[in-house]
Amino acid sequence: MPLVSLREVTKAYPSRSRGGYAVTAVDRVSLDIEAGDVYGIIGYSGAGKSTLVRLVNALEPVTSGSILVDGVEVTGLGERELRRLRLGIGMIFQQFNLFTSRTVWKNVAYPLRVAGLGRAETAARVDELLAFVGLSDKAQAYPEQLSGGQKQRVGIARALATRPRILLADEATSALDPETTHEVLALLKRVNEEFGVTIIVITHEMDVIQTLATKVAVMDAGRVVEHGEVFEVFSRPRQASSQRFVSTVVRGVPSAAEIAVLRERHPGRLVTFSFREGEADAGAQGRLFAGLSAAGLEFELVYGGINDIRGRVFGHLTLAVRGADAAIDGALGALPAGVEVTEAHRG
Repeated sequence: MPLVSLREVTKAYPSRSRGGYAVTAVDRVSLDIEAGDVYGIIGYSGAGKSTLVRLVNALEPVTSGSILVDGVEVTGLGERELRRLRLGIGMIFQQFNLFTSRTVWKNVAYPLRVAGLGRAETAARVDELLAFVGLSDKAQAYPEQLSGGQKQRVGIARALATRPRILLADEATSALDPETTHEVLALLKRVNEEFGVTIIVITHEMDVIQTLATKVAVMDAGRVVEHGEVFEVFSRPRQASSQRFVSTVVRGVPSAAEIAVLRERHPGRLVTFSFREGEADAGAQGRLFAGLSAAGLEFELVYGGINDIRGRVFGHLTLAVRGADAAIDGALGALPAGVEVTEAHRG
């Protein structure tokens, strides 16, 4: 059984004006999240991502549909049952949401006090978590004395205090600089691998999904339009919204207008090669270049890029290839495994 299962989940908000239409933020979403997944939910602003994650821990009630968390139907639970459910779901936020009047130590201790843990158990757990996130020396500091990355580390420690099985991360790195984002993502990866915590990541940043997630769902206008393994969705996006996201990470096949510009700048035949490799074919790019050289061809990279997701490579490279047409055709007919010609742009 999936750890989190959504079936035909809809969330609609009534109109703020008399006679207006209801606003549907989440529209008939069905999704399964397995224990141990790092599941990314991506989409542009207004796609319904944050609303969806708030439905999982019942911060927002569903309008219709079913949500099962660890086998428990969330919809219709009373407040006491919801409090018990939420002990097993941690959450971290874009703006950290720390208590500014409490020390780092007391911020992390807060959910344990609410859960009724004794003083000695609370102290041991807080010390353990501060050591895990690398902030033992900041235990008596206040949030205003911390950097953004340190604040988010406190948020992660606090979210883990009650030993949740699920961690919800809502745009958790959006307020951080690139270096700090990398550090926080590395910490979340440790949370998943060392503690076995299932993480649901809400983000509009494709780099976050590429670095952290194992699976991904793309939302557009409240609906999940595409989902699956990150490599599969990134390397062969089927929907227009997915293709737009992927293009922010890897430049794909050049458009007709871009081809016209490239042709003016680079002599030769423009050929776009697409890569989709497993670990066993990690040398395909080098073998492609070696094959072109062995055929006596000159070439230069003029467009594109390659991405690596957990040891699997995909992307597109457009080369300007110069030489006899017969030699070029022969080389294109003998491509290594994991490489195919997407387009051969003739002048």
